[in-house]
Amino acid sequence: MIDLGNVLNQALNQAKEFATQLAHILELEFQALRDQALDQFEQLQLVKNELLHEISTLAPGAEELQTLPEWQDFRETMLICRDFHRRNALLMNRKLDAIRGTLDSLRLNDTASSVEVYDRLGLISRFSRHNAYSDA
Repeated sequence: MIDLGNVLNQALNQAKEFATQLAHILELEFQALRDQALDQFEQLQLVKNELLHEISTLAPGAEELQTLPEWQDFRETMLICRDFHRRNALLMNRKLDAIRGTLDSLRLNDTASSVEVYDRLGLISRFSRHNAYSDA
């Protein structure tokens, strides 16, 4: 005979462990993004997706999860994971914006466009690439 309480308790414990692992993976993901270690970042995606799949099979639905007090620790860990994920997405978007800006500034089609650079005082100054290129 199967003890339903024991099965639910095991599912809860596994879900908590997977959530803790997910938080750790998200920290490693942040470090990989910060260090621009793309191979490591891609490997972490596989692990992260597997953990998310496991969590989704073990945890109850969002509405039910709110009403079950024994899942409180799990919910708190998942909220931390959500915040880590948002932080990582923000960092990734900022890096992509910087790359797009660099690519835009390197395009030679529009030689009259201006580029923002920092002067010796750390202030942004604008100059026209057309003038800079024609002086060379």
